[in-house]
Order: sequence, then C-alpha cells, then structure tokens
Amino acid sequence: MVASQVHLVRHGEVFNPERVLYGRLPNYRLSERGVLMAEAAAEELVERGRAVVRVIASPLQRAQESAAPIAAAFALTIDTDERIIEPTNAFEGKRMRGQGGALRDPRNWPALINPLKPSWGEPFRSISDRMLAAIDDAWNSVDEGDVVLVSHQLPIWMVHRALAHEQLAHDPRQRRCDLSSITTLCWHGDHFAETGYASPALALLDPSNDVGAV
Repeated sequence: MVASQVHLVRHGEVFNPERVLYGRLPNYRLSERGVLMAEAAAEELVERGRAVVRVIASPLQRAQESAAPIAAAFALTIDTDERIIEPTNAFEGKRMRGQGGALRDPRNWPALINPLKPSWGEPFRSISDRMLAAIDDAWNSVDEGDVVLVSHQLPIWMVHRALAHEQLAHDPRQRRCDLSSITTLCWHGDHFAETGYASPALALLDPSNDVGAV
C-alpha cells in the first residue's frame, strides 16, 4: 500500500523587513501574518476531511514553523527532509530590485549569464530531481492516508513544471505558488499528476511580503 495523496505546502510569509532574498540563510522566521497563513493551510486540510498521516518539512525555520500547525491538527510529529529545501542562490542576503538592488550592480551580472540553467544557483533539473525523489519516497513511506511536504516556492514550482512536461526554465514572475498554498498530487497509472491547487491564505496575501527565489 502507498499514500492516497501528497500535498505540497509552501511556507507562510517570512519576517523580512529589509526585503532581502533570504534563500537558505538561517533565522528567517514566519511573520505574524505568516503564522496565520500557516494556520489557514492546516485548516484547509482539516476541512477537506483528509487522513493526513505524515508531515515532512524542509529543514529551514520558516518551513518547520509552517508545518507545525498541520502536524498539531493531525496529532503528528514533523519529519525533516533535506531534499525539499530552498535551492542555493548567489544573491542570498541581497535586495534584488529598487535603488541599490543586486540586479543593477554590474558586479552581479556574471551570475545572470545563463537563466536557463540558472547560473546564479542550483540547476533547475537538480531541484526537480531531488523534489521528485523526496515525493516518491514520501508516497511509499506510508500504508494509507495522505502525506504533507512543506517546502518552498521554487522547488514546488519545479515539480509542477516537471509533471506538466513544461520547460523548467521560466519567468519567476509567472509562478503560481502563493504563500501557504497547497498543490496536491496523486498517482495516475505509472506517474504522479497534479490534481489540485488551493490558496487558503488568499485573503492574507495583500499586502504580504513575498520575496521568493529568482
């Protein structure tokens, strides 16, 4: 037996008053709004009446904190999987846009030379491969019920594009992966397929601070 569904949940809003690209930097916690977003995702899963039997999170603080209300709602502990972490990024700790933004500094331009790979961080294919491996292991790790993986915008979007057989390179502004959103996968025949997307924290998104990966 295997899981019934796998839910990919993005973390909530991060306390980031300087609006830097935080990437894998430590100590970036949820904001007060982010806590409410995480609770909204947990409530959505409970309201669906799903039997969530395992919760797995990225090791980063914001993902662990976002997993907490889900684990509590289903009386579970949080497992950690390094494979669903945010990708590496040369721009960690920097403001990307606006006056003094990293994209305006010629010293940073060599990192932008190949957006198809991308040259500024972990290759898209590597992100996709590790996420799909983690999903497959999570799927096979339980006898029944659903598994929740709490991850980050770009890794979740790489799964979406890989399963849709779309080119992994993309415009970051076009990602459909809101804070605390839930992307649901099921097994269809011999492959995973995306069967649902929800944004339970939609009412909290404006004016949220969402500085995702480039």
